[in-house]
Amino acid sequence: MQDERLDERSLSKLRWRCRRGLLENDLFVERFFRRHEETLTTRQAAGLLALMDLPDNDLLDLLLARKEPDGELAAPEVHEVLHLMRMPPN
Repeated sequence: MQDERLDERSLSKLRWRCRRGLLENDLFVERFFRRHEETLTTRQAAGLLALMDLPDNDLLDLLLARKEPDGELAAPEVHEVLHLMRMPPN
């Protein structure tokens, strides 16, 4: 998987895809984008998209570290993005 920076169009599409129905998840996602959108790579975007395929409650369990990714979701890029998303607010 590549580590190229996302272009503006891809970043915009990714932000739109990451909109969630659960406010708690949206807060994690928004904080992630505020911190990392300038340096987000295609590899990280793939990890983020894999997380966005989850139902809201499953995603929240991962974000709150109640669970860890398993099976196909246990890819390195998913772990990397999850680590970044779990970082506490400044």
